[in-house]
Amino acid sequence: MTTLTGRGVVRVAWFCFISTFRSRKGAYLTVVLLVGLLGGLAMGSVAGARRTDSSFPVYLASTNPATTQVFTGFLDPALGLTSAYNPGLNAKVSHLPYVLAAPVSVGFDGTVNLEGITGLHPHVVAGEGPPTIVGGLNGEYSTHDRLSLVAGRMLRPDDVDAAVVNPQAAAEMGVHVGSVVGVPFYTDAEAQSSTYNGPPHLFAKIRIVGEVVSSDLVVEGDIEALSSSSVILSSALTAELASCCAYYSGVALDVAGGQANVARVHSEIVSLTPLAALGIGGNNSPVARLAEAQQSIKPEAIALGAFGAISGLAALLIVGQVIGRVLRRGATQARTLRALGADRTMTQSDALVGLSISVLLGALLAVAVAVALSPLMPIGPVRPVYPFPGISFDWTVLGLGLLALLFAVGALVVVLARREVARLSADARDDARRPEPGIVRAAENSALPVSMVTGLRFALDPGRGRGDVPVRSAILGAVLAVAVLVTTVTFGASLDGLVSHPALYGWNWNYAMLSGFSGQEDLPGPQTAKLLNDDRAIAAWSGANFLAAKLNGQEMQMITEQPGTPVQPPVLSGHGLEAPNQVVLGATTLDALHKRLGDTVTLTEAKAKPLKLLIVGTATMPTITKGMEMGSGALVATSDFPVALLNAQENSIPGPQAVMVRTRVGTSSAEALQSLHTIVNKINVIKNDEGSAGGVVNVLRPAEIVNYRSMGTTPAILGGGLAVGAVVALGLTLTASVRRRRHELAVLKTLGFTQRQLSAAVAWQSSVAVVIGVVIGVPVGIIIGRSLWTLFARGINAVPQPSVPALTIVLIGIGSLLLANLVALLPGRYAASTPTVLVLRAE
Repeated sequence: MTTLTGRGVVRVAWFCFISTFRSRKGAYLTVVLLVGLLGGLAMGSVAGARRTDSSFPVYLASTNPATTQVFTGFLDPALGLTSAYNPGLNAKVSHLPYVLAAPVSVGFDGTVNLEGITGLHPHVVAGEGPPTIVGGLNGEYSTHDRLSLVAGRMLRPDDVDAAVVNPQAAAEMGVHVGSVVGVPFYTDAEAQSSTYNGPPHLFAKIRIVGEVVSSDLVVEGDIEALSSSSVILSSALTAELASCCAYYSGVALDVAGGQANVARVHSEIVSLTPLAALGIGGNNSPVARLAEAQQSIKPEAIALGAFGAISGLAALLIVGQVIGRVLRRGATQARTLRALGADRTMTQSDALVGLSISVLLGALLAVAVAVALSPLMPIGPVRPVYPFPGISFDWTVLGLGLLALLFAVGALVVVLARREVARLSADARDDARRPEPGIVRAAENSALPVSMVTGLRFALDPGRGRGDVPVRSAILGAVLAVAVLVTTVTFGASLDGLVSHPALYGWNWNYAMLSGFSGQEDLPGPQTAKLLNDDRAIAAWSGANFLAAKLNGQEMQMITEQPGTPVQPPVLSGHGLEAPNQVVLGATTLDALHKRLGDTVTLTEAKAKPLKLLIVGTATMPTITKGMEMGSGALVATSDFPVALLNAQENSIPGPQAVMVRTRVGTSSAEALQSLHTIVNKINVIKNDEGSAGGVVNVLRPAEIVNYRSMGTTPAILGGGLAVGAVVALGLTLTASVRRRRHELAVLKTLGFTQRQLSAAVAWQSSVAVVIGVVIGVPVGIIIGRSLWTLFARGINAVPQPSVPALTIVLIGIGSLLLANLVALLPGRYAASTPTVLVLRAE
């Protein structure tokens, strides 16, 4: 027998491909579509994860942020500061070495009578600070630190009577685009005078022309939002008021060389004015803003990337099923080639040509699908202000994804083709039929309907030789579809559970009573304790103070409480605060200190000697004060700090800055709020002119939780697309099974099966496959969903408490059975219309 050369194999394989293309074009098209759609879904998700992860850096760069900011003027005669705006000093700063630009911001908070502002419909909630009224000169807020427009229009240089507000100010003040407010501005002398009660220097009628967002407020938690209300005046009005009515001013420095030269520039400015030392760097620097934003956004990007990886794996499994069916459909031709003397290479090459072309076209389609999905990205809080929305080309993901698809699916084609050739060789040696599965034999001996028994055999018995049917593909497809859905809903339910249960992100109590200005004042300690202890609606409470101190030289935000109080942040490991000289840390802080439970750290602050603290636990920290996140910060005993340090505002009756309250079981929200509001009103009377108690809040969400509510429907769209792919694969498997069983169906019709019985048999076949899919897929999906959620929760330092939506999963099981019967309608009709005479004659 003559052996074909390599070129001869290709020529014969190409001839076979051309001659069989008409009969196989539907199968090839299916491979193209599934590779394209599912591969594109995977690539689009990974590209979306990268776009989401880089969304804030891209947005921040588009605002032309200042390298750092410094104060150059502040009005406080008690400290000897009498110049709130010094244009000469600002000019000197702008000419310092390394300073490329120095636009000026001017604030008017202390020279505006807030109670005299007209045109407001305030909706102030507990803990909110008053709005900041500020304006920019020399390009601040327009060419530097640019604001992002949300509604209306931006300010123009000649807008003397116009202003824009951020969303927090719009909500707090009760204004919108088009509102007109009257603002009374006083001169510096009038504002500082204790006897002046005359009219303001200027009562400005200001029209709100737009709603804007600044880069430091795009990603923020509820605690930051309490004091983020801002009104931005036009540069024309700012220039008119700066020389007479400024309360503070500063420059936003664009420094050559970035952060590397900030310290050098700072020392130069401090030599001009010591006031500059109060406003250097910190949260005003883009580096700090970027770090805070990325900490909140990265979990979303990781979750999206993980979904892309799952989609890629699912794509391989689903496409593998379809490729296996295509190869089996060519079994007759392969047997003919083997009978004519073709070797393994020739037989395998015949199958590879069409599938290789299909995989190539599918991979190119996947690139197009990934690009088409790109307008859905980025997800998260930056999306409304993202400077480059719409279609995007991530050539790194598209290029590597194209190569990965070609390699992975191509390798899958080769492996399955070799397996099919090996199967044909085995069939040639032994075409005997396999024994039927035991459950099928048991069903045949029972009194079950014959259509049900036949469907059960179709679902579980693959047959042998020419009648070999890919029943495992159908079952695997059903398992995959159910597992994907259950994984998705388990992860989604866990996310919903996290968002709706504040205890999982640090708020291990029902309500918090905040002192004024976001917890910066003090509540009168003895009186507050008595009022809380006497209230029957309150089961437990704990007073807390907030301050920044150092542990092992690293400054961080801390909460102080009495040791042993039952109202503490939820513990992740170890135990809570039980005695003085102990500390409970956020998990991120513990890692940053390179410590573990049982180690000691040194607490240092300016007004006391260093103190050794024992690390006794980690906890999910509540965002009840600025600078504290779920994974960062520390809980320390109140007695570990001097009283003077805790009473920073020098209140006449010192006490906690906040009180965390846990209500009694069975107490309604209305009853609890009524009790707490009564307590707040009594405390306000006690405090008199030292500032209000602020009020009651039920929860202050961290930025991560706020962000998840901004993801929209994108995750649902992606998950739905993956599930649809799995359902389509099930339908294709059923159709292939019916076609391969044409001989059996014809025999059954000859033996007296009606068309209705044949359709019912196919429906039972589909139902059995789906039942197996539900039985296996549900627990697999729950395990995967819970595991993914636990990893995700630990990544954001939340309490890892996954949720399993039992009712939803039951509905998925029922819906899967209904869908299985719907999917079986077309193959069932095809089976019922099988031409008995033609099929048996062909056989």
